[in-house]
Amino acid sequence: MSATTAPRGSKSVVVIGHGMVGHRFVEALRARDEEQQWSVTVLCEEPLPAYDRVGLSSYVGSWDPKELALAGNEYEGDDLVDLRLGTKAENIDREARRVTTSAGDVIEYDALVMATGSYPFVPPVPGHDRPECFVYRTLDDLDGIRARSEAAGPGAVGVVVGGGLLGLEAANALKLLGMKAHVVEFAPRLMPLQVDEGGGALLARLVTDLGLTVHTGVGTSAISDGPDGITVELSDGSTIDASLLVFSAGVRPQDALAREAGIDVGERGGILTDLGCQTSDE
Repeated sequence: MSATTAPRGSKSVVVIGHGMVGHRFVEALRARDEEQQWSVTVLCEEPLPAYDRVGLSSYVGSWDPKELALAGNEYEGDDLVDLRLGTKAENIDREARRVTTSAGDVIEYDALVMATGSYPFVPPVPGHDRPECFVYRTLDDLDGIRARSEAAGPGAVGVVVGGGLLGLEAANALKLLGMKAHVVEFAPRLMPLQVDEGGGALLARLVTDLGLTVHTGVGTSAISDGPDGITVELSDGSTIDASLLVFSAGVRPQDALAREAGIDVGERGGILTDLGCQTSDE
């Protein structure tokens, strides 16, 4: 008896997240699915399809999203891929194998891929949710920073909370926007996870020579109204009057959806998987 080939698109997979990993998965599945059995629905929370988030800082200056777009990220001409931009997954029903989206749609699946990535950590200091405060994670974030900077005018002060690699990239972006950038790092040196004390001292001199103002060994205590928009109060009692602030204090796993669905997560967050990336929901 000959084997029966399943009808085209008879199996469905829902991909939650359309960053670099989600896009790579879709590419790999479509390339290997020679019998065209799988239909793919991609839920992309951002209004733009997958782009190179690692190269985010290169967006400053060009302000052209297409320069960061990943090749083939819209799946043109592929009728087995349904890309839904500006749409997030709100709920996973593991028993019924259904995902409910922010648009109210209910999508059934045979397989579910969670490529949700991470989200920026914002320290819960008073005033952290003010409109002058941003994170440095998406193209929309950079567009917001740019708009605020332009409204403040040349020479305005911007503060970056976090002196790691991404924080220094954010400070450089503010500098390219014509702002006077201050970097606030709680550790005694910049990039504390990457360099030792001597390296931190050298790095501080280098970035200071480039026009950045560095504050190490201090935290951010509060953000309040100020003459230029906000006043940032540091833990040593000093203050910085600024037009905007960017949080770059690390990331946390985007695992809330998995937690709500009862999928196992690690003690410090993040979805638990085996070596084949299978979760506890088999």
